[in-house]
Amino acid sequence: MVSTPSPPKPHASSAHASGRGGCTVGAPCWASLATPDAEAAQRFYGAVLGWTFRRTSLGEDFRMALSGGVPTASLGCTAPALQVALDWTPYFSVPDADGTAARIMERSGTIAVGPVRLPLGRGVLAADREGNRFGIWEGPLITDWETWRTRRPWRLELHAGDMFEAAIFYGEVLEWACGRPGCCEVRYERGGVTLRDAGGTAARIVPVGSPLSGERARRGWHLYFPVPDAESAAAAACRYGGGVVGRSAEKNRRTVLLHDLHGAVFGADSPGRTVVAPRNAAPPPAPG
Repeated sequence: MVSTPSPPKPHASSAHASGRGGCTVGAPCWASLATPDAEAAQRFYGAVLGWTFRRTSLGEDFRMALSGGVPTASLGCTAPALQVALDWTPYFSVPDADGTAARIMERSGTIAVGPVRLPLGRGVLAADREGNRFGIWEGPLITDWETWRTRRPWRLELHAGDMFEAAIFYGEVLEWACGRPGCCEVRYERGGVTLRDAGGTAARIVPVGSPLSGERARRGWHLYFPVPDAESAAAAACRYGGGVVGRSAEKNRRTVLLHDLHGAVFGADSPGRTVVAPRNAAPPPAPG
């Protein structure tokens, strides 16, 4: 199996709708991790990010990750023979997977998998002209989409070699700022390109190697998950077979870029002021 989005329940509206008062077309709608060992990944992310897991309608090879009871992402177990990158992939909502896939190829992007039909819709794994991986999803969105998207349980950034070229590519492919009902807005602000959805920031495109993209330059889409203390998350990642890629700090946020035990890169965000754990708080046990 390949890693594909797995919404927990169908929503009354789908990517064909305009989101009933907000953006849906081209909006980030899910995140999925491709991993060769789902059980080991659950132990790792449970210890590092505090997630819990449950099965999904897509079968034994998939798990839903929840943070504080809120659906956050999915883990998909990959077959060793499949040439699928073991990494995190963001998915964007589209009304027509076939049409979007065609636009990707017309603009010199690539299609790795799909469109593939799943129980709840159709998914595609693709890459832009720089080789940055992303996914598209045609189908019902997550339950209570309107609330979920205003409080997305992660922060999304693309670190691009050419920020404006990337913004044009995704804008044309995902129909950003196209004027049609339901499309997302795009603005240039704070030295990067901001995708706005429902009045808030849905994603950012920043130049790779700039201060905005952290201490170690790495192209691609990056997902950052909130934690009480980024350094504690980094320590847990190292105990469970992962490691630290880099660190960055802003006025109101500290970020540690990490990799899991199979090399998938993700970020941990915490408030700018370090959170001190209670003295009697015991760290999670090391893996046996």
